[in-house]
Amino acid sequence: MDGHDQSFDDTVLRATGALCLFGVALIHFLDFFSKLAETPYLAGLYAVLMAVTVAAGLALVVSRARLGWYVGGAAAGLTIVAYVLSRTTGLPDATGDIGNWHEPLGQAALFVEGAVVVLSTTAIAHFGHGLRIPSRRAWRAVVDGVPRDVVSSRPRVH
Repeated sequence: MDGHDQSFDDTVLRATGALCLFGVALIHFLDFFSKLAETPYLAGLYAVLMAVTVAAGLALVVSRARLGWYVGGAAAGLTIVAYVLSRTTGLPDATGDIGNWHEPLGQAALFVEGAVVVLSTTAIAHFGHGLRIPSRRAWRAVVDGVPRDVVSSRPRVH
């Protein structure tokens, strides 16, 4: 890079990606209960999407593991495909949204999911293709509520 601090760029990119992934989960949570009443299998898919995007976002927060980018980008990309199918051909037992491109939650979801795809593609292209999985210590810190800087610090030996 041209003199920029790569760790800063990585931190900003990961934070933005995590916020977008949490946004995907929030948007689908807001529509979850109406889907549960209308089309239960779609509500189930929403629940899986929410769990996956929150997990991918947490992976980006607790470590520099690229797995979060792969999982988050794939989830967002597949969700965009499902949205387009729901608006064009319809989904099984869910044809009421064909042609309904102006629904505000749908537009918000497309925006945030598109951002996740762009951020994921950028991160994977820029920081490499090797998969790194967050350590147990990093995940345990999230569960226990330990600040990230405490997890990543190593004791000094004098």
